[in-house]
Order: sequence, then C-alpha cells, then structure tokens
Amino acid sequence: MGMPMQENIDKFAKRLRLLYVEDDDFTRELMQTLLEEYFTHIVFASNGKEGLDYFTKHQQEIDIILTDINMPVMNGIEMIKHIRQIDAEIPILILTAFNDVEYLLEAIKYHINGYILKPIKLDQVDHEFSRIINNLYLKQKLKEQTNLLEQYQEIVDAGLIVSKTDPKGIIAYVNDNFCKISGYTREELIGKPHNIVRHPDMPKEVYADMWHTIKEQKRLWSGVIKNRKKDGGSYYVKAYVKPILDTNGNIIEYIALRIDITEMMSPQRQLQDCLAGTKWPVLLYMKLDEYHIVSELFDEKTLEEMQQRVAKLLSSHLPFAISKPKVFQMGNGEFASVLDSKEFFGNQEEVMGSLHQMIHSVKKEVIHFGEFVYDVSIVAALSYENEHLIENAKLGIEKLLREGGCLIVANNFVKEAQAQREKNMQTLVMIQKALDNNHIISYYQPIIDNHTQKIIKYESLVRLIDESGKVLSPFFFLDIAKKGRYYTYITKRVLQTSFDALRTLQEGISINLSALDIENSELNRYIIDLLEENKEYAKRITFELLEDESVKNFDVIKEFITKVKAYGVEIAIDDFGSGYSNYERLLEYQPDILKIDGSLIKNIQRDDYSFSIVKSIVGFAREQGFATVAEFVENEEIFRVLKELGIDYSQGYYFSPPKPLGEL
Repeated sequence: MGMPMQENIDKFAKRLRLLYVEDDDFTRELMQTLLEEYFTHIVFASNGKEGLDYFTKHQQEIDIILTDINMPVMNGIEMIKHIRQIDAEIPILILTAFNDVEYLLEAIKYHINGYILKPIKLDQVDHEFSRIINNLYLKQKLKEQTNLLEQYQEIVDAGLIVSKTDPKGIIAYVNDNFCKISGYTREELIGKPHNIVRHPDMPKEVYADMWHTIKEQKRLWSGVIKNRKKDGGSYYVKAYVKPILDTNGNIIEYIALRIDITEMMSPQRQLQDCLAGTKWPVLLYMKLDEYHIVSELFDEKTLEEMQQRVAKLLSSHLPFAISKPKVFQMGNGEFASVLDSKEFFGNQEEVMGSLHQMIHSVKKEVIHFGEFVYDVSIVAALSYENEHLIENAKLGIEKLLREGGCLIVANNFVKEAQAQREKNMQTLVMIQKALDNNHIISYYQPIIDNHTQKIIKYESLVRLIDESGKVLSPFFFLDIAKKGRYYTYITKRVLQTSFDALRTLQEGISINLSALDIENSELNRYIIDLLEENKEYAKRITFELLEDESVKNFDVIKEFITKVKAYGVEIAIDDFGSGYSNYERLLEYQPDILKIDGSLIKNIQRDDYSFSIVKSIVGFAREQGFATVAEFVENEEIFRVLKELGIDYSQGYYFSPPKPLGEL
C-alpha cells in the first residue's frame, strides 16, 4: 500500500471483516487468493439475497462489502439499495465488466465507494482496497484521538507546552514546560527566533505551509513537528499555532500550544520522519541473527532490555559514513539507521567495506544476562530507492536469513515481489483452466529390471497442458498449487488417471505421495477408497513416499502404510540418501523399495563420494531385504556402474523419457 505507518495499517486490515458476494465459483476462488493478502476474516455469499440476509443479521460484524452485479435471486444493485437503507456509511465495492455501464451508473446513485473491472488485475484490486482500508484506518485513529483529547481537556492547561512570538517570529514568552522539554532557560529563549529549536530533519515545506496558513490566511495551523533540544536530542510535539488579531484584523502576535507526543511516536514513525526529512536517504536496516530462538528463551522485559543494549552497541560501531547516528529500535530484534547519501554514493565500495567491518566487529561482542552470555550477531540490508525503502530493506533481511550472507543491497525487491505475486496469480489461473479442461494428466516413465532389462513398472509423473498445448513439468506449477486448494485437486487427478492406466497396462505403476498428501485426511480417505474399488489391481501399485522433514505426524504415516500394504501395495522411499534420510525411521516404515536420490546417481561414474554412499545404501538394503531403484540413469556408463553395485532396478532417459499413456 506504500503509506505511512504501514505496519499498523496492515494489522488493522487483518482485523476487518469482508462480506464478499459472488455467484461464480471460479471468480470467487481467484478473488479469495487476492483478498487473503488483506483480510483474515472473509464471509462469502452466493447471491444478493444471501448477502443482504447476512448483513441484516450481522451488521456490526461487517466492515467492507465486495459484490458482483449480475447474480441470481437478487442482483448486486438491489442488494446495495437495501443495505444503504440500513447503513449509509459502510464501504461498498462492486465487481463490474466494461459492458455493465448502466448497472454501474445505477450503483453510483447508491454511493458505492469504488469498482473493480473484469478481467481482474492485481494492481486495481490493490489500489481499491488500499484506499478503503486506509480511509477506515484514518477514521478509526481520528475517533481514538478525539476520545483521548476529550479526556485530557480537564488537565490541558497544566500539561501544554506554550510559547508566544511577535509578528516576525521572535520568541516573547515560554512556559516552564517549554524550558523543561527543550533544555533551554527562558533567558536563552526570549528574544531569539523560534527556529532555535528547529530540527534539521524537518522538511522546509512544513514551515512554509505553517507560515502561509497563519500569516497569509490568518488561520489556525496544526501538525506534528520534530524539534531539537539544546543537547542535540529530539522530541515530537503536536503543535497548534494561531495568529492573534486586533479589531482591525492585523496580526499582533502568534501563540503556539503543543502536546509532547515523543512517547506516543512509534519507532516506525520516527524512522519514517527521519527518512522524509533526508533529501537522498540511504537506509541501513539490521536484524539480530536467530532472534526467533532468543525470543523463546526470555520474557518480554528481558528481550526489551537486550534490544536496548544492542541498540547502544550498534551506535558505537556505526562507521564514519553514518551522518545521523541514532539507531532506531524497531522491535522484533530489528534496528535501523540512516547513512549519509553523499558519502555513500561518492564511495560505495569503501562504505560497504566499513559496514562489513562493523558486522564483523559486532560479532565479537557479547551481552551478559546473569549467567547467560548472548553472542551478538546481525545481518544488514541497505536500501536507497526513493520508494519502499523500509519494505525493500525488510525483504532484503528475509533473503539473508533464508539464503545466507550478512549484508545485501536491497533495491527493487518490492517490485520483484509484486511481479512474483502477479506471476503466481497467472499460474493459479492456468492451473484452474487445466483442471476444468482435464489438462492435468500423467506421463509414465519405465522402471527397468537391471538383470533382464525388461520394464517391470512405470512411474506416474504429473504434467499440465497449457492453453497453447505445451506440456509443462511440475517445476512450473506444483509449488504454487501447494499454496492453495488446487494441490489436492491435482493429486486426486493423478491418482485417478494412474489407477485407470492399470486397466490398460500389464506392468505396475508407481505413484508419488508426500507427507502433505498422507496427512491430508481428505486425500488419505480418497486413496483408501480407490484401493477398495480396485482391489484386483492394487498389488501392481507402488506408493513412493518422500522421507523428508515436512512430516508432522509419523503415526499417521505408519498407519497409512499398514492400511495400504493390506491391499498388496508396495512402499518405496523416494530420494533416499539425501540430507533428510534417517535409517532408524526408515526401519519403522518397513518399505519394500529404496529409491536412491538422483543427485547421487547422475555423477556416480566419476564421483567417488557418490559411489561410496550408494554402495553403503545397497549393502544396507540387502541386509534388510529391500529392493533398490536408481533414478537419473542417463547413459550406458552410469548403468554399467549401477549393475556392478548390484542395484536391482533403473529409471532414466537412457531407457526412455516420460511419455503419455497412448505412446507406451
């Protein structure tokens, strides 16, 4: 959304409840994926009557309404008409097509707050909901602040910071609170220009607007101002400046009343003000490495103390290029500061070297909590684009924590993330169309008996045919499908086509299943039902289980294995020999087959390490009575090595690429 106090607005949005009225399943599922970026609570209705009935009964629970126009029973316009009789203020958005002009004009009469054109585009959805959410947030904040001001009214005289100046802006009077907060005495302030407390972070435009309002328009001006103390520190005030006029309308003096809001200003706001007051800001954003582990060990008070001490430590280690040495403590183990852009752009290599040295120096520091010693370690991101400074830097921190490293320049990350979301949406639409058109299919790759070199079974491999007729491997769509409901549909389609293929083929079929599939109760039941319906073919089925760290409940996996083996199904452990492999857990599963990880096979003829690992796996499998299968058999030389090692079966392009059922 790109607005001030964005994190607070995002949290506010997650508390809102959206009523979405839509009769088309495809549009509803597509929009749901987009809407979940903004809202945690979404209520669905399939026509205007359902939407109106729900709103009538639950009016206080709904904050925003999104509705289609053309729907059965009651269309969107009729629903809006009735809702406006109940609530004239609730924000309403409509989904409309270019040919719905008459409906749109009618909807405008009922004061809709916006519209989203079909076909739906991510940037339009983002613009409309960002605008409405921000308006709701501002109304809420205004309501909260008004409530506070009413409560403070009785004590405002005692708590205000007051000053008076002559028409030229020379200070004529200050009260005790002014002296106390600024650090100046009355003698140091009286007779001086008011800019004695002006902070260099404040944009000149703010003061230009203030003087134009109070001097030219002779009206009250109000705003948030960051001031500088005598000792160089800063404080924030909510200021109200009013020209005092004589009976002829001439300005005789100015009076300013201020409320100290320094404690009310969040670190995020202070950082944003600092960035806004810097012409060419370069943001340095830092985070404690593995803070999530530390946060599980200590209570909130201790964590706060630790972060305060780290902030002081970072301040002492900031390199020469930091022109504004304040370190903003952002919470959650995060810190920020602002670099001197002139020094940075003048010698980036030297500045980056200084920052690397700072990170290295910080790693040598420790913080003591009683008997506990915490080794300080940080990662840092630099961002210097004009937009999305903080968002880019945070994405940079996430990248470092995910992929490793300690320092990164994080520009364009927000744009890249938006582009990736757009690409993901296109992939989801492609998957939906493929499912609707039966274009989720299986290709089959043979598995060869190494002794007879005959095909003993085929592995079923999912493929997607796009609108151009191109056949896509899972690499292009499966990870995105796992983030939504489509993954379950795809898995069901593969299972059904694989079982159907058993009626055509004489050989067996091997089907991949993940822990995610087995732990999904719906898919689990679906598999058992398929086996029950196809008992005569079940003994030719092999389920390949990926033995990885994603398993949440091993008991569910073991129970599933027991059930399917009762039908004569064989169990293979896929990608065995990878980093996740666990021999002890493997024995609990009691598989029939070990499918050796392809990364160990593809270079086995010239990689001694791979050769040794595979040799040990084969020996272990023989002792336990497991058969072995090698994947990625790409040439005769690899096949020869595998036969010498005594591997039972092979699979790869040396024998055949995956093919559709009709070509087998």
